[in-house]
Amino acid sequence: MNRLAFAFAAGCIAALAVLPASAQDYPTRPITLITPAAAGNSPDVATRVVADKLSQMWKQQVVVINRPGAGRLIAAQAAAASSVEKDGYTLYMTQASTYTVLPIMQEGKMGVDLHAAFTPIGMVGEQPIAVAVYKDVPANNIAELIAYAAKQKEPMLFGATNRGGQSHLTGELFRERSKANISFVHAASASVSVNDLLAGRIPIMFEGLAGLGPALQSDSVKLLGIASIKRVPNKPNLPTMSETVPGVVSSGWIVLMAPKGVPDAIIQKINADLRKVVVMPDVVERFQALGTYSRDMTPAQTAEFLDSEEKLWWPVVRDVNKAQGVKP
Repeated sequence: MNRLAFAFAAGCIAALAVLPASAQDYPTRPITLITPAAAGNSPDVATRVVADKLSQMWKQQVVVINRPGAGRLIAAQAAAASSVEKDGYTLYMTQASTYTVLPIMQEGKMGVDLHAAFTPIGMVGEQPIAVAVYKDVPANNIAELIAYAAKQKEPMLFGATNRGGQSHLTGELFRERSKANISFVHAASASVSVNDLLAGRIPIMFEGLAGLGPALQSDSVKLLGIASIKRVPNKPNLPTMSETVPGVVSSGWIVLMAPKGVPDAIIQKINADLRKVVVMPDVVERFQALGTYSRDMTPAQTAEFLDSEEKLWWPVVRDVNKAQGVKP
């Protein structure tokens, strides 16, 4: 062994030696992972893909518990209350609207302080919102859509998954940044909005690629852009919205968290293992089929990301509430 290799090996051994025994051994028993996702939807599938891989890596079962409802508040409250020992054996998979919508919609009555209750571990994946139009809309890119909408006497209607959800908020952000002559129309469900788009009853829809999947198989819909930070790898010819309208970056993301008080050494170990999982080729392939893409983030970078999301979306949510006459 040459001197450089010996020094590197010695450094690795020394680094391991300073890790607390609990972090070196973690995990030694099954882990509970609480998610607000409803069973079977794309965030739930992505969560289970990661849980299965971590189970294999750790040789301990990661048990996914679905706690949907109340705008994802039920899962946050359950995760905050369930791990008294703060030992890393209860984890929490949060979603975008828990941080971007819930604190405004439930202002003063959430019952859980997200910042005080949880420590970010890492990014699992994000599902950037795309914009699609009905085939008869004479626009083949974002700029043409904005120009065509400007010529209309009445705002062009856009659909989204649900009022106050990430797809709706993306449409509102796009409208605000581009000054496009568009207006949200509420539908009973995502499938209703997709069917309305396919039939031409609404001309525009903002939605994740997975939600738009059935529509994109039809010649009745044109995909114009995606609100990702950069072009997505499996659709390199699809422009980002920010290439035309700067600042329109939006996704429904999934972030792994732990109850506040879990030792940092355990947080760092989970983060390192999570980052290995999300770049595995079979995971990348499965994620892309769900319209999901991961970003490599440390716990500190994940915390910065969450802060930036709050700063971006809270004013948007407040403006939407004000326009709809919703009182805080």
